[in-house]
Amino acid sequence: MKEQYYGKKDIEKVAKLYALKPDLLKAFLDIDAKVFVDGSLDKKTKELIAVACAHITQCPYCIEGHVKGAKKTGASDEEIAEAIFVAIALKAGSSLAHSCIAMEALEE
Repeated sequence: MKEQYYGKKDIEKVAKLYALKPDLLKAFLDIDAKVFVDGSLDKKTKELIAVACAHITQCPYCIEGHVKGAKKTGASDEEIAEAIFVAIALKAGSSLAHSCIAMEALEE
């Protein structure tokens, strides 16, 4: 077993997934591309949302890709940092919400 996951080149292993189920990976790539075009929300806003989401889902490839994407759309370093802090607040909030389960267990 590898001692470390998420090496920079490990993402290339998706090629095997494509070889096994090209229709499903293509469907994912199609929706991913369509989601990030300007619509009711502009691309910059979508990339900033993606930066926050990537920090919550903890995907290093998504973090790097969407931070770079946000920069390309004109997002400032401060805007990107603020999006990350939104993720930090939400992640902490979910821990607080789940503490209710622990508090209920204490009462049983």
